[in-house]
Amino acid sequence: MAGGWARDGAVQDQIDDTVSDAVMEARARMPSGESAEDCDLCGEPIAEKRRIAVPGVRTCIDCQAERDMKRVQAGINRRGSKDSQLR
Repeated sequence: MAGGWARDGAVQDQIDDTVSDAVMEARARMPSGESAEDCDLCGEPIAEKRRIAVPGVRTCIDCQAERDMKRVQAGINRRGSKDSQLR
């Protein structure tokens, strides 16, 4: 049940759009192509199992974990309430 001027199902549409955007962003970040034998960041060899599991990988596990911790999530505010727009 949507409130105000929103149609029924609008909230679920917002949730679906948010999930869809997150999936598309994750797919865009996935590496492709030929894997590197040595890490682009630290120069250490990338394990063969990692190269097989992640085609196109360019970083070792340690460097990738560090990069993932630094990643900032930028989201879209899909809430249409007046309060969320005033923040």
